[in-house]
Amino acid sequence: MNCPCGLQLAYAECCQPLHDFYKFADSAEHLMRSRFAAFYLKNVDYIIKTTAPAQQDLLDKNELQAWADGMSWQNLTVKSHNKVGKRHAQVHFVAQFISRDGKTGEHDERSAFVCVDNRWYFLDPTVPVSLTNKQPCLCGSGEKFKACCGKFL
Repeated sequence: MNCPCGLQLAYAECCQPLHDFYKFADSAEHLMRSRFAAFYLKNVDYIIKTTAPAQQDLLDKNELQAWADGMSWQNLTVKSHNKVGKRHAQVHFVAQFISRDGKTGEHDERSAFVCVDNRWYFLDPTVPVSLTNKQPCLCGSGEKFKACCGKFL
């Protein structure tokens, strides 16, 4: 099976080792592609475990699973991948889908990612953050939230 992430590789050589946690994404784009493949395959556990650790417990697994089950992801196009500072990156992508009611659509997004202990994580802007700008950042960098991940959430 070709990998759903859009790279011309077999799933077993591409995103499956990430989904099985045998290895980790080496860039934010690689993580983005593996997350798309996880949504394609409805692997919500991977989606949760690749979200910033401080946000993982705030995600509703059942809600994510229902959303994933209601979508049929078709194709991923990565428009750009930009490193932003020492530990952050943004990936602009477009993902085509067919919804449960048969309508086609596109999800066009610029996602933010953070690298913590040599592992990339998605910064989920839909998860409420209760930190003030002067508190230590949720990623554990030791910087203040406003100077670190706060710029992306």
